[in-house]
Amino acid sequence: MSKINRVFRTTAALLLMVFFLQLIPAAPATALTPFTNIAAEAAILVESETGQILFSHNAFSRHPADDLTKIMTLYLAARAVENDEISDSEFVEMTEAAWLDIDERSSTLDILPGEVMTFIDLIYSSYVGNANEASNMIALRLAGSIDSFVRQMNAMATEIGATNTNFVNPHGQHSPNQFTTAYDMFLIYSHASRSMLFNEVSSTFRHTTETIDEFESRTFTTSNSLIVPGSIYFYRHALSGKDSATFEGGHSLVASAEENNMFLISVILGSYVEMFEDGSADIKSLSETQRLFHWGYNEFAWREILRTTDLLDRVPVLHGSGTDFVNARPSESLTVLIANSVHTDAFERRVRLFYDEDNPIEAPVEAGHLLGEVTIRRDGNEYARISLVANTSVDLSGIEYIRIQVMEMLTSTMARNIIIILVLLVLLYIALVVRHNVVRAKRRRRMRSAKQDLIQDRQRNFRG
Repeated sequence: MSKINRVFRTTAALLLMVFFLQLIPAAPATALTPFTNIAAEAAILVESETGQILFSHNAFSRHPADDLTKIMTLYLAARAVENDEISDSEFVEMTEAAWLDIDERSSTLDILPGEVMTFIDLIYSSYVGNANEASNMIALRLAGSIDSFVRQMNAMATEIGATNTNFVNPHGQHSPNQFTTAYDMFLIYSHASRSMLFNEVSSTFRHTTETIDEFESRTFTTSNSLIVPGSIYFYRHALSGKDSATFEGGHSLVASAEENNMFLISVILGSYVEMFEDGSADIKSLSETQRLFHWGYNEFAWREILRTTDLLDRVPVLHGSGTDFVNARPSESLTVLIANSVHTDAFERRVRLFYDEDNPIEAPVEAGHLLGEVTIRRDGNEYARISLVANTSVDLSGIEYIRIQVMEMLTSTMARNIIIILVLLVLLYIALVVRHNVVRAKRRRRMRSAKQDLIQDRQRNFRG
């Protein structure tokens, strides 16, 4: 019996616990988890297609550009190839001028003066192999001088909108006057990603140059470990990127990734390497980029706010066949990137119709006819203005159709001319009838007068 009591008491306690747990409000599962304490002087995470900033930390503060400079160098080189200004298979001979500003701090592949390689291998050597002499040689070949090429780099940065960026060399060897911002670097990388050749080179983790005559090939691997299979930093959704590591600027990384139709670009500036007691290390520019990507893909998603099948309002129709209104629907759908914690009901729809009861649209109405517009807003921000169109066609009623046809016929030039002719003919007929009656009346009066005269003559003769 005591055992049964213990079971009963235990069961009752569990039920009581469940009851009280039900009273505790659960935290929303979709609440946005803020990204905090990033190990970098500046950072930004942006959805590239829309330019929507998902995370920002000192994104507009200036920071040394260093090896990230090669992003612009690659972009200008890729444009030159794609615009047929130079062939990617053209042989280029390394010159001493390409080594003039190369010192012991520089990253090189020891491509010495006199060595020949194709222009495309020069591009890969600059970007993937991080060879400063290759960057200089690209500048010399495309612009004739390094200074001229740097002017092109700065002109392109201004054109893109990266107004807080300044370049002084094509390779990124540190200079106090060579700087950028996280936001500017996003703009440059996003713009450069429109080039197929840029994407091809930037997404390459290992490259082997072509063997030309006595010059042997070189094989080198990118230091952007996000795209290197087998690396502890490998991120399977990463597409491309460029890293930088200097004493002055620290560890920086620009990287792109794609998942769930979201194309994200991350920029980390001024990070560091954390050393552990076991001798291992954590390169924060890489691990923080991974963390940013994970956070972005976990916390945000594309959500459909407006569908073309949504019927938002009715517009009155005059003389419609079987109906006196037509439904208004959006001419296009609207999909926005928002945090998973935001419900679609948070978006306000403001409908403005071009017709109302005092000013109805007249039938016939074709499906797709413009009826108004809808404005989508949230938290005071306008997301889109979309036209509203007729969901279906509305035919003109039969009786009204006949009336309109008659009115159109009566108001046509030919009809007017026919009516005028008919009126003139009627008037002429009336005139002829009147004339005929007048003449007839006169004839009758004459006949009556002559008859009266004859009677009077007979009477006079009879008396006489």
